[in-house]
Amino acid sequence: MSSLELEAEPAAIKVTVTDEKLAIDLADGRTLIVPLGWYPRLKHATDLERQNWRLLGDGYAIEWPDIDEHIGIEGLVAGHKSGESQASLSRWLEQRTNHL
Repeated sequence: MSSLELEAEPAAIKVTVTDEKLAIDLADGRTLIVPLGWYPRLKHATDLERQNWRLLGDGYAIEWPDIDEHIGIEGLVAGHKSGESQASLSRWLEQRTNHL
């Protein structure tokens, strides 16, 4: 079995979030686009919450502080979806409903 070796750590430089997609421009010129459904917290967030993001470090991850979401760029490149359990997501959604 072979494993993937990256020549350089992928780094984000720009993030765009729509109602349907998450697009990340990388420093090497690529753009990754994934369905927003891969990240349920982003899917359930308001547009204002989705637009409040920041890059961590040199772009190794993206953080959305309003919804406590963190996405690593290396995981995105590898095609990993959110690993949050349904129970955790349900608790988070319930808290949001109680606070809105």
